[in-house]
Amino acid sequence: MSKIISIKAREVLDSRGNPTVEVDLVTEQGIFRSMTPSGASAGQHEALELRDKDNTRYFGKGTLKAVANVNKKIAPKIVGLDCIHQETIDNIMLKLDGTENKDKFGANAILPVSMAVTKAGAVAKNLPLYEYIGVLFGVIPHKLPVPMCNVINGGKHAGQENSIQEHMLMPTGAKSFSEGIRYVSESYQHLAKLLKEKFGAGGVLIGDEGGYAPPQISTVNERLDLMLKAVENSGYKDLMHIALDPASSEFFYDGKYKIGNKTFSGGEMVDFYVDLCKTYPIISIEDGLAEDDWASWVELTKKIGTEVQIVGDDLFVTNTKRIEKGIKMGAANSVLIKLNQIGTVTETLNAIKMAHDQGWTAVVSHRSGETEDNFIADLVVGTSSGQIKTGAPARSDRNAKYNQLLRIEEQLGEKAEYPGIDFRMDHLA
Repeated sequence: MSKIISIKAREVLDSRGNPTVEVDLVTEQGIFRSMTPSGASAGQHEALELRDKDNTRYFGKGTLKAVANVNKKIAPKIVGLDCIHQETIDNIMLKLDGTENKDKFGANAILPVSMAVTKAGAVAKNLPLYEYIGVLFGVIPHKLPVPMCNVINGGKHAGQENSIQEHMLMPTGAKSFSEGIRYVSESYQHLAKLLKEKFGAGGVLIGDEGGYAPPQISTVNERLDLMLKAVENSGYKDLMHIALDPASSEFFYDGKYKIGNKTFSGGEMVDFYVDLCKTYPIISIEDGLAEDDWASWVELTKKIGTEVQIVGDDLFVTNTKRIEKGIKMGAANSVLIKLNQIGTVTETLNAIKMAHDQGWTAVVSHRSGETEDNFIADLVVGTSSGQIKTGAPARSDRNAKYNQLLRIEEQLGEKAEYPGIDFRMDHLA
């Protein structure tokens, strides 16, 4: 009953209205559908996202080539196999592609097939998806994640250049996931009131990830001050921390960093974050340095890595080879996990496992161009990763993940654990 009967891909739209790939995988037990997301500030070392480059359709962003790769090249080799053999099927697709970065088929062709296989495998084993992922990963899942909620968008997510990209709230003082997401949602609404009072209707424009993107604000300090005021107005002053994702590769030019009108060397950028952490309750910084500025990453980790989570996204791109290099150099203490950066569920699980084995954390993440697929909610619970980054509590493409986590928390009942402020402790070496 768990053998794959058919696989069909189609071109659909993501949260930005750009094309992406959706796959329907059929077994006797039903139809299993998955969709692949897309990033705006994509790292240059990521697996290839195959686009048609036909400017007569979707400004060249069409995905008909990736769709054809699924239907004509991948499906014939996968149909008839048993969906419970996740690693085998993933490895077949990787071998068929035969390239380092999925240059032949595109990660956006391979990934939705891999995710659909996982969903079908869960039903074949009569398990919730998060529990089945736990079986694949080798844990008994019971940990809900602390959310990183991007309530103010900057940088490419807000149509701005040379700007810190993501300003996030983490409800570290909550006692459960449901309580934590309520804290953030209420703070998000209070933030809207502050922005409306300050800037009028234009102050509550929303960026790609659901966070507000007021064009009148260009500095990280102004944004963080408003966030803390909103938290205070909500009554959660001592129950919330801040996480940043500068996405610094986007403002790195010829060996220098440019934020607004100011230019920084790598060392000066490190000092900028050190000073920022002294002023604000910042507990996590992702991509504070450019994707190949390894020496500055090492310096930042040495200076504040004990107190602050230093997360590599563009630096590692969910790739075990780059993660291994980072471990040897001491270039971070955490890895951001994005399925479409690497292309298969198996490779993603291996990246999380490498981080955990080192005592590092792993933060499961969405992309700025998202879909209604809530797979990453089950992934973060199934791997006991303890942190998820999936935008503001706004827009269904983001809330689909939060709502699934609320369902999982309900299913787990008394077994559900919310790490709160201790989200790093399980993984410290």
